[in-house]
Amino acid sequence: MVKLTGVPASPGIAVGKAFLPDENDFPEIKRITLNKECIEHELDRLDIAYKTAKTELEAIHKKAVQEAGEQAEIFKSHISMLDDPEIKEQIVERIYNSLENAEWVIRDIYQTLIQMMLDSPDPMFRERAADINEISRRLLNHLLKIEKKSLAELDSDVIIAANDLLPSEILTMKRDHVKGLVINQGGLTSHIAILARAFNIPAVMGLSSGVSEIKNNDELIVNGSNGEVIINPDKASIKKYNEVNLQLSKETEEMEKIKDLPAETKDGFSVLLKANIEIPEEAEKALSCGAKGIGLYRSEFLFLGGADANEEFQYQAYSKVLKIMGNLPVTIRTVDLGGDKVSPELNFVNEKNPLLGWRGIRFSLAQPEIFKTQLRALLRAGINGNVKIMFPLISGIEELEEALALLEEAKAECKRKGRDYPENIETGIMIEVPAAAMTADILAEKSDFFSIGTNDLLQYSIAVDRGNEKVNYLAEPFNPAIIRFIKMTIDAARNHGIKAAMCGEMAGNAGLTALLLGLGLDEFSMNAASIPSIKKIIRRLDMESCKKLAENILAGKSAASNISANDSWLKERGLK
Repeated sequence: MVKLTGVPASPGIAVGKAFLPDENDFPEIKRITLNKECIEHELDRLDIAYKTAKTELEAIHKKAVQEAGEQAEIFKSHISMLDDPEIKEQIVERIYNSLENAEWVIRDIYQTLIQMMLDSPDPMFRERAADINEISRRLLNHLLKIEKKSLAELDSDVIIAANDLLPSEILTMKRDHVKGLVINQGGLTSHIAILARAFNIPAVMGLSSGVSEIKNNDELIVNGSNGEVIINPDKASIKKYNEVNLQLSKETEEMEKIKDLPAETKDGFSVLLKANIEIPEEAEKALSCGAKGIGLYRSEFLFLGGADANEEFQYQAYSKVLKIMGNLPVTIRTVDLGGDKVSPELNFVNEKNPLLGWRGIRFSLAQPEIFKTQLRALLRAGINGNVKIMFPLISGIEELEEALALLEEAKAECKRKGRDYPENIETGIMIEVPAAAMTADILAEKSDFFSIGTNDLLQYSIAVDRGNEKVNYLAEPFNPAIIRFIKMTIDAARNHGIKAAMCGEMAGNAGLTALLLGLGLDEFSMNAASIPSIKKIIRRLDMESCKKLAENILAGKSAASNISANDSWLKERGLK
């Protein structure tokens, strides 16, 4: 038995036989020096390969529109990449000038481009290398006359294990027989991961070379929720995961029963439970889990995907989510780039302390045209639903006033262009830094709502890098400073008649639900899958007891004492 750990890319558990598709590694491609009289023939071969590849991609795109909805954009982008005039011109010139065969030139030029993308510090940019790889492989398949075995021919249930898969293979494979995916390449935001989630296929990715340990027909357990893959599991592991699957099924049935019930305590106090999303197709899942809106739509993923995030592109993406959610509120955070999320296309430079540098609202205010493009798209999208605009990493009233002034400019520009937008769009801010929490009473005067981003608030308040194993033990949400900052923010919101929400990891932590209720939190926003379990807990609580718990924790002098007090309270009520 061997255990592998990768990126949990699509949730769920699958147990079954491994199938290693023939990856059709190309035979060694040799560099051939052509005679000048052969050039036209070589260019004809190249032209036929391009036309055939485009015809294939157009057929796949048509199929994707019918079966994958908005994910059809993946294949539309592949057509655009194939049609890139600069790359095609570079290939043609190389054949002409160097007298090299088309296969050699295509492989060399595309591999150079792929390697450049893989060397990027931005993980999103690295993952786009897979799209370029699909284009080059498709062209080479035609030039080399390679017949690739179709996964559409699967006739039994399998777990596909591969170094990489092409998005087109996910779309065309016989998905009824694909119970899981185990892939060396890619990560959470790769197209394969996005499609796997869209089709509800458990997937673990980013295994580096782990798939090399898997052989055809090996028994596999794939846990797409925690990133674990077990090769040839022993009986105990199989029994354990069968029990987990059974338990998940029971929980799913139980959660389905309470999905449409209100998140309300026994004594009638109600809160809103919303979902955090990164990509549009997650909105459907949010609804299926009973979300009463989107509390955080991380818009920066539109900028990190390698696409041109122009106004129309953004408008379409925001509108999709708003239309899916109907009248339910959708809070869209303006682009939070910088820190650990950088885009080479937006002129980010290396900083000594990136998390303390040019990120969030600081980037947006320094790039007013990029910012106003997003604001115009958000305003216009507002006619399709109930949109709220949220500014990240606000540290003082000056930044908020400047952001609101640019929003007014964006409104004026929409009016000049005859673009409709609703007049009553609410604007709020993330409370993520101590300065914002300490001046929440000032910021509340010009905010329609607060949303507490506990991940960054914790990082900046305690001065701890959660990714640093030497100090991450300090990243404790029960630290008295964190509890006090949260209470300070909620009280400032209440005093000014606005709502206080939370969209950080603490909101989805079942052990903190009672405390946060007692502190007065109005809205919880979390990973959609956590909503039913948090709702179940809320419906077992009463507000008076929660308030007393909060009073005790606020009086605590250390994280350890607060943890102990919280655990005791939960155990007394059978909640732990």
